[in-house]
Amino acid sequence: MASADAPTDRLRDLLEEIVEALDLEAEVGVSEDAETLTGVIDGEDVGLLIGRHGQTIDALQHLAVRIAYRGDGDRKRVVVDAGGYRARREEALLRQADQAASEAIQYGRAVPLDAMVAAERRIVHEHLRDRHDIETYSEGDEPDRRLVVAPVVAA
Repeated sequence: MASADAPTDRLRDLLEEIVEALDLEAEVGVSEDAETLTGVIDGEDVGLLIGRHGQTIDALQHLAVRIAYRGDGDRKRVVVDAGGYRARREEALLRQADQAASEAIQYGRAVPLDAMVAAERRIVHEHLRDRHDIETYSEGDEPDRRLVVAPVVAA
């Protein structure tokens, strides 16, 4: 990996090296705003980078944080995406959240969602937080920690 000074350069170098090592026909893009450093890989066969249930891209994102901000005290959120996976996953999570909320109200019981990583649980919590008829909470231990959607019981 080439010597890079800035987190953006280190992220770009990491992603380009991975694309090359996997012999993918893909382009790497890196952008940055006030809160987030984002690396995007677009091209053919990026499904290999996503992995089953996003496990590979989540692991790559974890690695990217460590490499982009090695030793730096001031860190931004790092997001690594491939082929638009993150947006598609977020849409699916929001649909699941809405369905679980409807089910919790209709049947008057808690509805556990599938196990998900912390970032995905946060998306669901934030999506449902303004609803006053349900509550959300997490239970279990990683990697099987899941979010539960439950009706609010009147006191």
